[in-house]
Amino acid sequence: MNYSDARRVATELEKLGYRATPKMNEADVVVLQTCTVRQQSEDKAYNKLHNLKKIKTDNPDKTIAVMGCVVGVRGNETLEETFPFVDVFMEPATDGLPLVAHLTQDEVAEFELEQREAVQNWQDGEVILPAHERGQMVAAPVSIVYGCSHACTFCIIPSKRGKERSRPVGEIAAEVRSLVAQGVKEVMLLGQIVDRYGYDIPNGPDLADLLTVINGIDGLERIRFLTSHPNYMTDKILHAVADLPKVMPHIEVPIQAGNNKVLKEMKREYTREEYIKLIDRIRTIVPEAAINCDIIVGFPNETIEEFQDTYDLLEELRIDKIHLARYSPRPGTVSDRKYDDDVADEEKRRRFHLIEDQHRRINHEKNQLMMGSIQQVLVEDTQKGRWRGRNPQGKLVFFTDPRDLKGQLVDVKIDITGPWSLSGEAVDKPAEEPKKSADSIELTVL
Repeated sequence: MNYSDARRVATELEKLGYRATPKMNEADVVVLQTCTVRQQSEDKAYNKLHNLKKIKTDNPDKTIAVMGCVVGVRGNETLEETFPFVDVFMEPATDGLPLVAHLTQDEVAEFELEQREAVQNWQDGEVILPAHERGQMVAAPVSIVYGCSHACTFCIIPSKRGKERSRPVGEIAAEVRSLVAQGVKEVMLLGQIVDRYGYDIPNGPDLADLLTVINGIDGLERIRFLTSHPNYMTDKILHAVADLPKVMPHIEVPIQAGNNKVLKEMKREYTREEYIKLIDRIRTIVPEAAINCDIIVGFPNETIEEFQDTYDLLEELRIDKIHLARYSPRPGTVSDRKYDDDVADEEKRRRFHLIEDQHRRINHEKNQLMMGSIQQVLVEDTQKGRWRGRNPQGKLVFFTDPRDLKGQLVDVKIDITGPWSLSGEAVDKPAEEPKKSADSIELTVL
């Protein structure tokens, strides 16, 4: 979602004539996109800001802008007082207009002819990828609902990104069509609780309706969406995943903890037993689905026995992919005000590594079942001389082939399985229906 926000700002700057540079010291405008979902990400943002102070001091004509959750929808007076050298502060999900307004015509860089022509080929209102990504990006994120109105006790997002706001179906479809025209083959539809799309619009469309519309866009190969909430994952959405050929069998539905007391204190509003029933329902309607989740270890007051409930639940469910994090208190959240952060960091790390090791083992066991299978891979780029892409479940697949296959769907026969990825060789014979293939697993540690 942060990338999606930053991309819109980059597009507006290119309309003014700017172009991207990989070297910050060469830039006339530096825009820092920030995140505060965890303490580590916020610390990185502040460290980068301190580094930018010297750059601004040495180059006073350079424009420095900060956007995202560190700023927040209500602004951040402390941030502005601490970093007075910053020229522009922009809230999350911005279109970049505050920055555009700040830049005078004297500061606007000169267009290169080919870039001017490329921009002018697009009608006003259509999404333009930054020049260095046009024709190069295979998979792109598309925000469909901004903010969040659920307010889990540990989460800072509602206060930083504001209340839930769904974008119109037509606006989203137009963005996707524009991205496809620029070479994009896959879109990831984003929302803090993506399956609440349309809930803020009386008698409006829901996520399943939106998926049906996006599925009909010519040239688009694949659709994914994240992140869901167990309470809003309806059978209608699951049947859309099962029935729409471009929607991948890839479900992100966090549980956060496997103990009911901890879930209640997190204000997740479901129980361990209800989550187990949801997983059973997903696997019944979409048998081939990869089911991914988020886990927080070391939530305030979480005992060793309560953590063990989480460990045991993951052992039972054999979730495909885990976004794993140690609890860090976010200032202003309910958990920060109400509970002491009383689980020692050493204990948090021990629990973290226990789950990490558990899933390494489970992933190895599940991946071995895919040996010899043919997976259809959407090729995204190269890494260390090999093509890199994902199968329908989002599993990373590597293979070698001398042809230029970027952006293409390629059938790959798996001959090596590891805990976090698969490797194989491209085969010319098309696979049978690729969308509903073997289950997959991957651990991502954040």
